[in-house]
Amino acid sequence: MTQQPHRFHLKQQTLWLSPERCMFWEEDKSLIVSDIHLGKSGHFRKAGIGIPQTVFKEDLQRLIAQVQFFKPERLIVVGDFSHSNMNNELKLFEKWRKDLSQLPIHLVKGNHDILGNDWYTSHDITIHHEQLHTAPFTFMHELPADAANFPDDDYVFTGHVHPGIRIGGLGRQSLHFPCFYFARKHAVLPAFGRFTGLYPVRPKKKDKVFAIADKKVLELQ
Repeated sequence: MTQQPHRFHLKQQTLWLSPERCMFWEEDKSLIVSDIHLGKSGHFRKAGIGIPQTVFKEDLQRLIAQVQFFKPERLIVVGDFSHSNMNNELKLFEKWRKDLSQLPIHLVKGNHDILGNDWYTSHDITIHHEQLHTAPFTFMHELPADAANFPDDDYVFTGHVHPGIRIGGLGRQSLHFPCFYFARKHAVLPAFGRFTGLYPVRPKKKDKVFAIADKKVLELQ
């Protein structure tokens, strides 16, 4: 059962933050994901580390479920669609791509997207080497050093760092959760792939953070 997303308004646009670590932009009818890292578990198995293939299959099934739930007109991947070189797990994606061949996919290439451009184009994936701009948003894999100088009417979505937030409990206990992080001029999307680490964000006073915990999206005060 797909859990209900959380509605968030930004720049007069409606964004649905999903507990499955992705976002649906209602006005543009776009499903937006970052850091899927397809093939990562297969990459580790090649190195002799016994990561089960079910990790990858579950991520792919989650992506299919989100497409079926939101019914987007395009899929935007904000970098690190794949993890490394070709392996058998990517061949499973190729089968999925044939089943949903009518869905346009746009990829803003990330540092792990090292497959040849011909692989992406052969699977009808449109490549954007630095950024994809659809007003009022720009999608980039990494936040550039001059981000503070961006115009106020250009809000940037990034990925790359796999943001996480610490929530404290009783007895000095705390847990880390993936999160959506919204600063004044940019946002960082959670890593869609579950076989990823978390980088702790340190929100400022007016920033907004939405933790993903227990299949829910929770706005933190």
